[in-house]
Amino acid sequence: MDTSVDCQLAAVMAEHLRASRNELTARWLDRISERVSINPNRIFPTEELLDHAPLLIGGVADYIENPARAVAADTDVISKARELGALRHEQGFDEFEILKEYEIFGGILFNFLARIVSEEGDDCSRSDMAIVAHRLFQAISLIQQATATQYLQLMKAQLGEREERLRSFHRALTHELRNRMGAISGAAQLLEIPELSETKRRELGSLLVRNATGMRVVLEDLLELSRVHDDTRQQRHVRLRSAAAEVRRHLRDAAKSAGVDIRIAPDLPDVEVSAAAVELCLMNLISNAIKYADPAKELRVAEVRGYVMVSEADRPSEAVVEVHDNGIGVPAALRGRLFERFFRAHKDSVPAVDGSGLGLSIVRETVEALGGRVWADFTDEGSVFAFAIPCRRTADLASMGDYVSVRRESEERRP
Repeated sequence: MDTSVDCQLAAVMAEHLRASRNELTARWLDRISERVSINPNRIFPTEELLDHAPLLIGGVADYIENPARAVAADTDVISKARELGALRHEQGFDEFEILKEYEIFGGILFNFLARIVSEEGDDCSRSDMAIVAHRLFQAISLIQQATATQYLQLMKAQLGEREERLRSFHRALTHELRNRMGAISGAAQLLEIPELSETKRRELGSLLVRNATGMRVVLEDLLELSRVHDDTRQQRHVRLRSAAAEVRRHLRDAAKSAGVDIRIAPDLPDVEVSAAAVELCLMNLISNAIKYADPAKELRVAEVRGYVMVSEADRPSEAVVEVHDNGIGVPAALRGRLFERFFRAHKDSVPAVDGSGLGLSIVRETVEALGGRVWADFTDEGSVFAFAIPCRRTADLASMGDYVSVRRESEERRP
């Protein structure tokens, strides 16, 4: 079939598509919400779709009207299709969901054109209808290919980066475990010496326990990290205050033993967060505040605070969570390495505190996996360890009520 011939029906259908592009965009969003098992408020932000979908529909209309107007690689339509691929990659889509999205898109446009034909196309020939259908299929295929190609390019780059980070992580982990196993093996061999004094035996026994405990902590951290890096879209989501309260409950006994008061600020933002990810981050940060509390202070505090960063358009962009403490702090010369794997700032100054050096690096890995960032600040009053994660829904800001702290993106942003 020669689909390049003039077709009066094609011009009529293209005009109807252009006139109804906003209606078709809304229908696309509704259909995706019905058929894909992901919260539409989180995965399909309406503002983003309204920016992309009408232009894509316009490009399809142009192609249907005149296939000589090829959906070329340098057109605005293909540019938007690529942006949609980047958006879907950022939102955590898989390949099937992208294909499903365009399957729904094509079905909506085909049904729309079929309805127009049934209402106004009494004089249309079957040949004309076949030409329009073929052009519709070709246009959607070209746009889908652009979206999928951009998505796959980003996915390939991400996988390469993760593979390199994984190799580096394995090297560091192997080094840590080998050192601890060596210390355990050496201590065990020395304990077999009959002439060893009781004092030396106790020291070696403590060394065995300390290194065995350290290995257990490392393995537990790895297990928690593997859970967090499962498909984040399938994780349970809770309010930020609930996540903080759960962590406080878990650490209640440890805090009591150290004389630390765990507090939750009354104006904590009422936003939804990943329960596993945020609880893991807060568990590590508050645990550190407990471990490194200042014994010279009568009042020892670890307080969870937060605020929402909003754009100039008053849309929530990210939730910032902070843990403030008045502990012993971190020497200025060591602060730049705080979030490195296996780095322990107080390994020599507070040797009684066991740790793997993985806690803060796990916080960083977890937050970055959610598209966020981490940092630390230090003042005369104490330390602030903070992380920022993207807000899940544009409705979050409206649901916060009177108890919320908001800052503008134009204010200073941390790394």
